[in-house]
Amino acid sequence: MIKIMFVCHGNICRSTMAEFVFKDMVKKENLSDKFLIQSAATSSEEIGNHIHHGTRKKLREKGIPYDEKKTAVKLQKSDYDKFDYLIGMDSMNIVNMKRILGSDPKNKIFKLLEFSGKERDIADPWYTGNFDITYDDILEGLSALLKNCLKIQIK
Repeated sequence: MIKIMFVCHGNICRSTMAEFVFKDMVKKENLSDKFLIQSAATSSEEIGNHIHHGTRKKLREKGIPYDEKKTAVKLQKSDYDKFDYLIGMDSMNIVNMKRILGSDPKNKIFKLLEFSGKERDIADPWYTGNFDITYDDILEGLSALLKNCLKIQIK
């Protein structure tokens, strides 16, 4: 089983979008039993809050199911040992993930768009208000991530 944790600042916009889009992608490939997919925050400010209304709207627009009861949780040091991939949405997420998780001796920490060969950050729609661009970037990164995971599963 491949265990993936998506991480952003508050766990109400980007990481939850990535979590539910990726769950939908693997379900459509009949691979749900091969993955554990979750999301978390690097900060405490949104803990307990539900998915941002803009993220919910974008997921509904794309026909992607999500858990209405999902609330923001914070990344824990113990998550390093639980997950194969810890995937941040931007450079500051990566800095904060390393602060929380400690070192990365097994090279498990990535920025999502690295999987599609890009170094740029996924913009936070909390600030930009643009959930369309965020969705497109997340989809690009997730598509490449899924291809990467399928290569691992085949081996």
